[in-house]
Amino acid sequence: MEHYNDRLWEEDYSSSDDWEEDIMHSDSSGTEEIGEWEMLPDVCLLHIFKYLSDGDRSKAALVCHHWHNIMRLPCLWRCRSFHFSGRLSKYKQSEYLAAVGYVDSLGVFLESLEVIVCPPRSVVLAQRLHGTICGLLNALVRVQAPLKSISIVKLELDRSSWGQGLRNIVVNKLIYFFLEGASRLNSICLIGIRTETQQGLELLSAIIQNQRSLSPLCSLSSLDLRGFFSVTVPSHLNLNIPHMLQQLQGLTHLGLSYSWLSDELLVALSQSVRASRTNYGRDGNILENFSLYCTQNEPHQQVVFGYSWATLVSSCPGLKVSLTVEQVIDTHELAKILLPEIPLMQYSMTAFYSTDENWSAKPLLRNMLPCYRHSLQNLTLDLSNHGESLDVELLELVNVCECLVDLRVWAFLDVPTVGRLLDIRLTKRMSLNKIKVRIYTVVENIEEQEEQLMEVLSPFCYPPELQFLAVICPYI
Repeated sequence: MEHYNDRLWEEDYSSSDDWEEDIMHSDSSGTEEIGEWEMLPDVCLLHIFKYLSDGDRSKAALVCHHWHNIMRLPCLWRCRSFHFSGRLSKYKQSEYLAAVGYVDSLGVFLESLEVIVCPPRSVVLAQRLHGTICGLLNALVRVQAPLKSISIVKLELDRSSWGQGLRNIVVNKLIYFFLEGASRLNSICLIGIRTETQQGLELLSAIIQNQRSLSPLCSLSSLDLRGFFSVTVPSHLNLNIPHMLQQLQGLTHLGLSYSWLSDELLVALSQSVRASRTNYGRDGNILENFSLYCTQNEPHQQVVFGYSWATLVSSCPGLKVSLTVEQVIDTHELAKILLPEIPLMQYSMTAFYSTDENWSAKPLLRNMLPCYRHSLQNLTLDLSNHGESLDVELLELVNVCECLVDLRVWAFLDVPTVGRLLDIRLTKRMSLNKIKVRIYTVVENIEEQEEQLMEVLSPFCYPPELQFLAVICPYI
């Protein structure tokens, strides 16, 4: 934060999220003549100011007394996002000074923090990132920031550039933060941290201890640990994980790598929900959204039985499962993952960069996904089906999925298929209001296909609620 070391930042503002309540503090000041901008309501000014950078906000605060006071309202400073790369720039303040300075000046207002890390490719970058992240966490503890949500994404501690020493320090600092400085957290996201097993268990234990100390006044409702462990760790074999997650009884949103999944884990989540209902009655939270991420690089060959999913669903009647699959194209492996007992709401699959020329998506479209015709709402398919026609299978799948609202397909398709897809939407699937189709082609000159696409789409009249896009894309 630039030029904001004024002691007025230390005023005790209300912690309410409602902008109107904060605006009441600024109404007593006079408004200087600044043209038509003076006619804008304070709510509109706040909406505009929230998109400005720190430097632009400091300049806007100098325009008039009214803007100066508006800029001091806590609602402008409750959310913050940092992007750390470890790189230096002569045109920007260092990442360490920017992050620590912001928390020291405005951390008393901070409720939502997002940190996106560019994974280091060298030891020097890892050392700078280590200093910045540790300094930020220390500052959050020092000012006792009232965080409700924290997200630290893509640390990738399994990279060799970190080294064991820096890796240990960063994990220990995260543990210190959760034990000493996270007093109001209800949402934690640690996607892509990729830590070793023992360190990861210690970090997870710190999160659980934090929640024990806050219960029942505050409860963790959202936990996203996709990519939490190193990609080589078969987490489903570790029986400590189900026991730990069972202790988090207030979860409504949970995100995990598929390598965590086991019968023991599903049963533990079911028991956690039942314990929450026993302790808190109807006020107890139940698991509503369960996101799983499965990739070819992580262990995913474990067998999970359908009755374990059925047990969880019986405890969480409204459970919605989202599954993202990357590069897992073997039909037998997909069949073990896509069990009919799963209440699958969202399915996303990428097979674009597959090296297996003999794989087929037909079993997936014909036999597996139709099992979820009563629950599937969002479907994303990025397929490398060159040499295999999937037009009929795709249209039949869309035709049977009763709840589909969002469809995105990247594949080799015939251009007339887009017209038939639109016809299904206009005659049968009225809820399907988002359609994006990218038609791959090996032809370098795509003008003829683009003209054909325009001819196919020209007779249709789209309803205003339909968001539709179809393009021809060269396959490279």
